[in-house]
Amino acid sequence: MRMLLNTLYVTNPEAYVSRDGENVVIKINNKEALRRPIHILEGIVCFNYVGISPGLMKLCVDNNVAVSFLNEYGSFLARVSGRTKGNVILRRTQYRYADNIEKSLEISKNCIIGKIVNCRNVVKRAMRDHKDVVDNDKMKVSLEKLSISLESAKDAVNIDELRGIEGEAARNYFSIFDNFILKQKDDFYFKERNKRPPKDNLNALLSFAYTLLANDMGSALETVGLDPYVGFMHTDRPGRISLALDMIEELRAYIAERFVISLINKKQISSNGFIKKESGGIIMDKEAKSIFLTAWQKRKQETITHPFLNEKVEIGLIPYVQAMLLARYLRRDIDSYPPFFMR
Repeated sequence: MRMLLNTLYVTNPEAYVSRDGENVVIKINNKEALRRPIHILEGIVCFNYVGISPGLMKLCVDNNVAVSFLNEYGSFLARVSGRTKGNVILRRTQYRYADNIEKSLEISKNCIIGKIVNCRNVVKRAMRDHKDVVDNDKMKVSLEKLSISLESAKDAVNIDELRGIEGEAARNYFSIFDNFILKQKDDFYFKERNKRPPKDNLNALLSFAYTLLANDMGSALETVGLDPYVGFMHTDRPGRISLALDMIEELRAYIAERFVISLINKKQISSNGFIKKESGGIIMDKEAKSIFLTAWQKRKQETITHPFLNEKVEIGLIPYVQAMLLARYLRRDIDSYPPFFMR
C-alpha cells in the first residue's frame, strides 16, 4: 500500500479494504495493515482484484473519493464515483485546453522536453558505463544534436513545429541505439525504428513495451478522471488513446527502452522466441511474451526517487503520478505540468 498525492494505491492481492467510521481500513489476513481518514483522500486505486466492502464504497461516494479497479497488469477495469461534478469540471477543462492552441503547445512542449532530456540521459549513461565498447564519437554527435533539439523544443511556436523537432530528435537518438546493445548483437541488431509491423526482433520488443506503457498510462488517466482519448499533441482519432500517447513520450526512454536494452544485455530473452510472418513482420511467441511480462512486472516493482515529488515511488506508479500531476495542473493547483526527468 502507498499514498501518493492523496491517492491510496492498494497493490497486495490479499488485501481487503473496508470502513471503520470515517476511516479507510486495509486488512491483510484479517490483520489491520493501514488506516487512513477518508477526508485526506482524493482517490483509491485497487490492483489485483482487491476486495472492497459496500460500506466503504458508500463512504467514498459520500466524500467524492473515486475508487478505480485495475487488473494485475494495470489494465483499467472500472471506476466507481459519486457526484460527477469534479470529473465533469476536470474533463471540460481538458477539452478546452485541447482546443486551445497555446495551452496545447505548453503541455506538449513539457512532454517533449522531458522526452529529449531522458534520451540524452540514456546516451550519457551508456557513455559513462560502457565507454570502452560504445562509439563515443557518434554518441557525442548525438548528444550535441539532442541538445540543439532541446533548445528548439523550448522555442517552438506551434504544434507542427514541435512534432518536427520531436521527430528529428528521435532519429538522432535511434541512429546510435545499436550501441546500447552489448550482448546477442547478431540476433538483436538495430538499424532503424520500424513498426506496423516491426521487421526485426529488437523493434518487436520496443513495440510491445510501448504498447504496455501506453496501456498503463491510459489506465492512469482513467483513474484520475481524465479522458485518455483527447490529447494535446496527438490528434483525435477513433480508438486512439491520444492523451496517453502524449504522456508516454517522456517515459519511453526510461521505462520502455532501458527495460528492453536490459532484457537483451542480461540475456533474459533469446531469438528463439520470435516468429517471422509471411508479411515480413516479426512477432513474439507465447513463451517470449511470458518472459517479457514477468520481467516487466518485476521491473515495475522497483523503486526510485521521483524527481518532482522527491519521495520513493515504484516505477510502475510513475504513469499514475504523472497523470495526477497533469490533473492538478488542469485544476490550477500547480503552475505548469512537470514532466518526468530520469536521474
